[in-house]
Amino acid sequence: MKVKLILPSLTEARSPLFRPIKYSLFPPLGLATLAAYLDPDDEVTLQDEHVETLDLTDEPDLVIIQVYITNAYRAYRYADHYRAKGAHVCLGGLHVTSLPDEAAIHADTIFTGPGEDTFPVFLRDFAAGNPARRYDAPLVRSLDRLPPMRRDLIRRPLYLVPNSLIVSRGCPHHCDFCYKDAFFGAGTGFYVRQVDSVLREIESLPGKHLYFLDDHLFGHPRFAGMLFDAMAGMGRVFQGASTVSALLKPGLLEKAAAAGLRSVFVGFENLDPNNLRDHGKVQNLGRDYATAIRRAHDHGVMVNGSFVFGMDEDGPEVFDRTSDWAIEHGVETASFHIMTPYPGTGLYQRMEEQGRLLHQDWERYDTRHTVFRPARLRPEELEEGYWRAYDRFYAWSAILEGARHKPLTAAVRHLAYAGAWKKFEWVWRSLIRMKQVTLGLPLLEKALGLGAKPGRSPIKPAFPIAADRATRHHPVA
Repeated sequence: MKVKLILPSLTEARSPLFRPIKYSLFPPLGLATLAAYLDPDDEVTLQDEHVETLDLTDEPDLVIIQVYITNAYRAYRYADHYRAKGAHVCLGGLHVTSLPDEAAIHADTIFTGPGEDTFPVFLRDFAAGNPARRYDAPLVRSLDRLPPMRRDLIRRPLYLVPNSLIVSRGCPHHCDFCYKDAFFGAGTGFYVRQVDSVLREIESLPGKHLYFLDDHLFGHPRFAGMLFDAMAGMGRVFQGASTVSALLKPGLLEKAAAAGLRSVFVGFENLDPNNLRDHGKVQNLGRDYATAIRRAHDHGVMVNGSFVFGMDEDGPEVFDRTSDWAIEHGVETASFHIMTPYPGTGLYQRMEEQGRLLHQDWERYDTRHTVFRPARLRPEELEEGYWRAYDRFYAWSAILEGARHKPLTAAVRHLAYAGAWKKFEWVWRSLIRMKQVTLGLPLLEKALGLGAKPGRSPIKPAFPIAADRATRHHPVA
């Protein structure tokens, strides 16, 4: 049969502020994974609207669409289009799991939760002529029988990081603004693949660079340690995500760096412990952010810090304070976000009960718009501060300031990495127009490789807040 898998573009990817390179980083691994369950004789097409124009003139028998909150309306339009043409349309993903009744209006079949266990069941039912309207992921889940994903369906030249992979599902922590608990429900919320399976996948990937897209690469210490030990002689450089607490614990960071870790995404989220406690970010409480950054830098690992604005303790000063703190501590890149209550999360439920939601226009739930009533900020003030933090952090003067206390090699890497990412947009746009984004990958590998000789960064206080306040107590920038 003819099967089509679609990732509709996120709304923010089509705004005037759209940075094409940001949405040309990673291929749609989830859809490529589902495609592995299809029959080898099926005629399969995978399209990612972020990097190509969708062909809507075809007539597939089966259509599978991945739905996030800010592409939901586009996903529904495409679903309606293909249903009108007689295709059986399936919808799944984070937004479908959060609002299944909304999604079911536009689908013949919906999937809630991760699809590895339910999609094969659906395919058997579909072949027998009796597919169900809804498939819910089981409470007990495993990746032990995960087949190799269909990377042959991915158009590698269109992505800067085609060698991205996922070795786990979920996260062991429970922050109330994160989609994770909503997606995984009451069942198995964090589980990993077999190390041998991951190593076989790594060995199959060409080149040197890897990007682990897991929510928390260090989340299962035994698994992570075994993986890093096995990777130590493979000659790879890679990037991934960790928590502050994992970076502070001796052992794993050292193994990761020896295996080739050169950049780590860290969810600092906020500099006020009251805010962390209010949102269940307990793994960050009492952790010395400065020491975590220093440990990463000491092992030649750059830091991409993630920060959230709009929590109840945040006032007008939070934007400059946060960006200045990140600059002072030598954070190479930063991702700033306006706190966004996603449906299905504890934060959404709380905001709804308090009457603080401003609307339910899912296209604006993109962490760039204020969709709730902040406690100490006006909605427009929160948006203005968000943009100001980006401008402040990525000014050339700030990039130079963040690099100047580092050893020469680390300083050069800081300048090259942050500068190339934010200051040479015309280069990225040119590569995208040429449909050869992968040509930028050797430059990325070279910049990451500069971290082979670790250096130190200056130590500053963990939280730039007064002691009396301290006692009162979620796709690369």
